[in-house]
Amino acid sequence: MKRICAVYRSSRTEGMYLYVDHKEDLSRVPDDLLARFGQPARSMTLVLHAERKLARADVAKVMAEIADKGFYLQLPPQPERLNPRVVPEIDE
Repeated sequence: MKRICAVYRSSRTEGMYLYVDHKEDLSRVPDDLLARFGQPARSMTLVLHAERKLARADVAKVMAEIADKGFYLQLPPQPERLNPRVVPEIDE
């Protein structure tokens, strides 16, 4: 199965993206999420399919959540995921 997907980046949070069905656009994204997301800026259009590789998301999960909820929210990476040598500080 293939799905044409529109990808929007958040105006408020660097590295946060919304994936939605191209035809439905943002119509199924809850208003409270859009309020927290900020002004959506169209980033790209992708054709998703099982063999497609995404940099920071599992394509099967993205497609399933779009079908089920109408969107997939990609959160920014955590600092320790960007650099595995970064160790969080522990308060003693």
